[in-house]
Amino acid sequence: MSRKKFESAFEIREQAEILFPLFSAEGEKLWVPDWDYIAVSEGTDLHEDYVFLTSNHDFATTNAIWLVKRYEPENHFVQFYKIEPEDKIAIVSVRCEQLENQNTKVTVCYEYIGLTKKGRDFIEDHGQGDFEAFIKEWKILLEQYFNAH
Repeated sequence: MSRKKFESAFEIREQAEILFPLFSAEGEKLWVPDWDYIAVSEGTDLHEDYVFLTSNHDFATTNAIWLVKRYEPENHFVQFYKIEPEDKIAIVSVRCEQLENQNTKVTVCYEYIGLTKKGRDFIEDHGQGDFEAFIKEWKILLEQYFNAH
């Protein structure tokens, strides 16, 4: 089995209470271009064991099954299992920490577990620099969202 873990953090000039809900299936629709999902669980409110699906191509095929493993809104923490059956599993954790200067520190952790050769190859080729670039895009998109609102 192939396994690799990455962590990165950034700061956003916004309150944690406002920022944290954006890290949900519904919240990501507000700031991630072309993000959409299909709820398997009822409703749009996130909770533990909430299940939803995502796809990269108009839901012609489901690319990922998402399961909320931990949901602690009082601690501004959420953890998902993102399962790509033909590829890999990602354990995705997001924590928002309110700082004294009105900023929020966002810490993102992805732990990848390879399921197939394709997934193992991704994990082998994916480095910290790739992950940092991925998370930097989150910061840019969130800043654009808050600047527009």
